[in-house]
Amino acid sequence: MADTLTLFTSIGLSEQKAKETLKNESLSSSLKEAITQAQRVHGASGVDKAMGTLLYSMASRLKDTKRLAFLSESIAQRKICTELQLAAALDFVKGHPQDPINQKEFDEACGVGVVITPEQIEEAVEAVIKKHKDQLLKERYHFNMGLLMGEARSALKWADGKVIKNEVDMQVLHLLGPKTEADLEKKPKVKVLHFWSDAVSGEGKSLMEQLRGEALKFHKPGENYTTEGYVVTPNTMNLLKKHLEFTGGQIRTRFPPEPNGILHIGHAKAINFNFGYAKANNGICFLRYDDTNPEKEEEKYFTAIKDMVEWLGYKPYAITHASDNFHQLYDLAVDLIRRGHAYVCHQKGEELKGHNVPQSPWRDRPIEESLVLFERMKKGLFAEGEATLRMKMVMEDGKMDPVAYRIKYTPHHRTGDEWYK
Repeated sequence: MADTLTLFTSIGLSEQKAKETLKNESLSSSLKEAITQAQRVHGASGVDKAMGTLLYSMASRLKDTKRLAFLSESIAQRKICTELQLAAALDFVKGHPQDPINQKEFDEACGVGVVITPEQIEEAVEAVIKKHKDQLLKERYHFNMGLLMGEARSALKWADGKVIKNEVDMQVLHLLGPKTEADLEKKPKVKVLHFWSDAVSGEGKSLMEQLRGEALKFHKPGENYTTEGYVVTPNTMNLLKKHLEFTGGQIRTRFPPEPNGILHIGHAKAINFNFGYAKANNGICFLRYDDTNPEKEEEKYFTAIKDMVEWLGYKPYAITHASDNFHQLYDLAVDLIRRGHAYVCHQKGEELKGHNVPQSPWRDRPIEESLVLFERMKKGLFAEGEATLRMKMVMEDGKMDPVAYRIKYTPHHRTGDEWYK
């Protein structure tokens, strides 16, 4: 532990940051491997703070660890030298999960070898200021300088942002001179009176226009791996290929309410988003009841939810229930136990509340023992609250292993007393 702490501080991490990193087993392992890779290129003392910062940022943001060695080497060889290039590199490997990586495409996407000269920056800033000169002279320092920065950055994608800002500041000062007292006064806020109209309410707009924003950032069918946090395994691409074959590339969404109360305005937004997005893209949307809490579920809520969806103008492609898959969910839970990713725990509910919940003393119990106990949970041989099934997660400050199954002796409205989840 002490050796790893020294390794982390050697690349410029503060002792406190290094200790926090050590608490995250996954991040700690990735960072250690990245530093080792860089040291093979530069020697034990050749990884400076700038390179160390990039290695830490890469290790903490990379989801597909099989790309760790490739990106570490790119940083060590100074192909990736800035945070901007690193962000592009992470996006590239996320969008290209299969081997081999095309080095030429990677270099082009990440600006590898691109050199931006001071003269180029000066010319780009000069062109932007010339474009907005009249408005600058009119508004002086009340002008939105961020606009100048943004346009200059767009013209020189791989330029250092700090250098561009310095050049903007210098050229603006040359044009306007020092700030006057009038420049230092706060710009008065203008009250804008909004009138409600069809344009505001959404009438007259296409469904996709109303769903602009986050909706347009959705990945295309089969490109799930491009989303932030998506875990890619050796079988991922094969599964996605089968998914596309099954759906024909069709957009498929679902609205998954819990049938334990009356819907509110947030649900209405979710209904419009899920059903509307599918409709706008010639897809289908399922109404999928998340009926996993029999204590609070009543038939009237199932009916009310369906009526509300139809009242808003949508018709579900099909109505399904989480309980349709209780057998499959149970089999998957058993598989998690066999892989060492889940365990039966006996901590009480009150012990799991609050901050800094202690790690379960049963987290490392033998797999066979958890399998036997989970089967006993299914057969109803434990009292309520006496045992739960918990999934192992990466342990970090304030986080704990979530409960996947608990015991409730309440008959389910569809499956009766067959399952007690």
